[in-house]
Amino acid sequence: MHAANSDAHASAFAAADATVVTPLIHDPGYVDFLLGYCRDHAIGAIIPLFDIDLPVLAAARDRFAAIGVNVVVADPGVTAICNDKWRTFTYLKEQGLDVPASYVTLDAARRALDAGELRFPVMVKPRWGMGSIGVYKAEDATELAVFHAKVAAEIQRTYLRHESAATPDATVLVQECIDGEEHGLDVVNDLEGRHVTTFVKRKLAMRSGETDRAVTVDDPELHALGARIGQALRQRGNLDMDVFRARDGRLVVLELNARFGGGYPFSHLAGADLPRAIVAWLQGRAPDPAWLTVKPGVDGVKDIIPITIT
Repeated sequence: MHAANSDAHASAFAAADATVVTPLIHDPGYVDFLLGYCRDHAIGAIIPLFDIDLPVLAAARDRFAAIGVNVVVADPGVTAICNDKWRTFTYLKEQGLDVPASYVTLDAARRALDAGELRFPVMVKPRWGMGSIGVYKAEDATELAVFHAKVAAEIQRTYLRHESAATPDATVLVQECIDGEEHGLDVVNDLEGRHVTTFVKRKLAMRSGETDRAVTVDDPELHALGARIGQALRQRGNLDMDVFRARDGRLVVLELNARFGGGYPFSHLAGADLPRAIVAWLQGRAPDPAWLTVKPGVDGVKDIIPITIT
């Protein structure tokens, strides 16, 4: 297993058989660098794990296929929906699913608040992004103004500025804050985009925007919701999905991420082995059904383990 990252201190390097430091994703030579590395090391597949990597590799998928490399990534149209929280919101509404009320300008959010269509607290976050970068809860109008300006400034100081450059006046999302139980779903499709299964976890604790503790659950409604999304998007491999079960019982879809998410380790702990299933699909074999099954009621927590990278 080869691990590639633009940071020589990436933690994944400690577990890899071989490592390579790449150019930054937005470097004009990034794709050519990866193509050359794949040729030189007989790489058969690439599984991207970083949101902003997805559209770049999706657009170059045919170039990799021409040298025998299968990039396990969704089509460009799907990565565009998932990476852009505003497009996620509009797509899910078109699908008839419940979503948090969302506003892509501060003026629109203020009008909704004045009209009683939106109430405090509200979430303020980058339109593009992952993890906890620039995510705040505003309790009143003063905090909303401050956090909106703060998020806009943080976007310009991080890699998010590249994605946000396409819509410079609409880079920050203001979103309804949903009260309820949050769940993380691994929506699993095969490499032809056919839905196979969905793993469901109830989130018990969060840290730095990622699930820190979760328990696997057998929830028919959430399994059905995952199947609906997987069949509609037809992504390849895993799709990470955040869903709230609101106090009134509604299932409210918060985010879609067309990649392995930070919650997948809890599925793995409960018996799944999706990486091994993907390898089987790549080799034209049917995976063992046990690799696509989780045991409900497995409560897991992430731990920080010191590692040494040489």
